[in-house]
Amino acid sequence: MRSSKKIIIANWKMNPDTPDEAVSLASEMEKTLSSLSGVEIAIAPPFPFLAIVAHAVKKISLGAQDITLDALAALTGGVSWRHLRALGVRMVIVGHSERRLHCGESDEVVNQKVHTALSHGLEAVLCVGERERDGGDIPAAVSDAVRSALAGVKKSSLKNVIIAYEPAWAISTAPGGGQADVPARIFRARLTIEKAVADAYDPSAAHNVRIIYGGSVRPDNIGPMMDEGRMDGVLIGGASLDTIAFAAIAERVAEARR
Repeated sequence: MRSSKKIIIANWKMNPDTPDEAVSLASEMEKTLSSLSGVEIAIAPPFPFLAIVAHAVKKISLGAQDITLDALAALTGGVSWRHLRALGVRMVIVGHSERRLHCGESDEVVNQKVHTALSHGLEAVLCVGERERDGGDIPAAVSDAVRSALAGVKKSSLKNVIIAYEPAWAISTAPGGGQADVPARIFRARLTIEKAVADAYDPSAAHNVRIIYGGSVRPDNIGPMMDEGRMDGVLIGGASLDTIAFAAIAERVAEARR
């Protein structure tokens, strides 16, 4: 079974600019959130800062923003699971829309990265979501992406999979700055993902996966996302660089009940 804890993942992307800033931000988060219970906090810093952030936190989990496939073990610029495990990394973000769009990652590559992470004891944070918003329905492409990414993954490994519904149009890097999805649609996305997992395995399989939301998450919209969207947590970009905003989001997620 999946963890009963809600989860909040801070995706720092290419921020901050210096090692000192990274340590300061991580240390501040650790100090501010160390007493928060009922929720797991994770930070995914840029690769150059993984080691120093690892030394700056004890109660916050460490994540990575990507992983290199086993088959490309000698790839220049690659970061293998061995590097990540050696630094205490627990989870890896896979299939983020920015990597799909700007790095050309295909569904096949995403599936291979999921397998690479899971086979070496890392949790896979699988990102799925449509590029453009078209009406209120969740497009079939989301279900297809879930099934494709999980192809060949054993049901017993689903407890180490977190699926993040993160529509590309909602993230802060989208044209116009992005806008968070509405709670009712977030809940429909949850149901869509659960059905895709159930169809790929069996009806009980969806209970093994934590499903979270990402895309312009802020303190002023996190409540409805959790209460009406019924998510197991959130993946946060820009707001994770502001300790006060991040702490407010974390506290609200910890209060949420499903």
